[in-house]
Amino acid sequence: MTDPRTPAGRTVLVLGGTTEGRAAAAALSAQAGIRVVSSLAGAVRSPRLPDGEVRIGGFGGADGLAGYLRAEGVTAVLDATHPFAAGMTANAAAACAATGIPLVVLRRPGWTPGPGDRWHRVASVADAATALGPLLPGPDGRVLLTTGRGGLAAFAGVDARFVVRAVDPPPPPLPARHTLLLARGPFDLAAERDLFAEIDPHVLVTKDSGGDATAPKLTVARERGIPVVVVDRPPLPRGVTGVGTVADAVAALGL
Repeated sequence: MTDPRTPAGRTVLVLGGTTEGRAAAAALSAQAGIRVVSSLAGAVRSPRLPDGEVRIGGFGGADGLAGYLRAEGVTAVLDATHPFAAGMTANAAAACAATGIPLVVLRRPGWTPGPGDRWHRVASVADAATALGPLLPGPDGRVLLTTGRGGLAAFAGVDARFVVRAVDPPPPPLPARHTLLLARGPFDLAAERDLFAEIDPHVLVTKDSGGDATAPKLTVARERGIPVVVVDRPPLPRGVTGVGTVADAVAALGL
């Protein structure tokens, strides 16, 4: 139900789970008369909770989300999910179109290569697995895999030694030869240098998640002359545009 303390039923649903989502929830909660509800997917155990109300779990697709928006009297939706949460963004776009509720999509800018970077951009995690072959010296090649806990089955058939870094244990199947490194960013430059020195990877594989929290690994790869396979982020749904900062997102909501 709509909170009676919020004038004109100003309720903002923040689709969060990211640093930007928490920052946006904090900025909105600081404004008088706005009820903020952050929705987290529940994919990460012990998530960092934002300011305001929090719900955890899915909606049941676009139709379920549309029903939630109507039932809760939501007046605007801020999609601050991970750049690779394409399914949630598609559902948000469809639900907002069906209900006539404004949608603002917040996407941190993607990474761009600089001088000395040896990047190989690919369209998917599966393509990243295929791209590894020419970049490895052979079966004893070492890969630092930082694409998260999902989609690792694509690497199960790659004959190499993997260090898989993720926040929570990933589901099988996993690469046959792997070491699991459970860690939550941000990762500073000194820590990344220590990690690279310890495992001495031949290749780094990552997603173009953008932002500063996990960017130092790219700096270390450049310093060490290591090739990086970068999975491009999926495009936004047709007709949907994004903003790049929390301030721009809050302004775009027009509250």
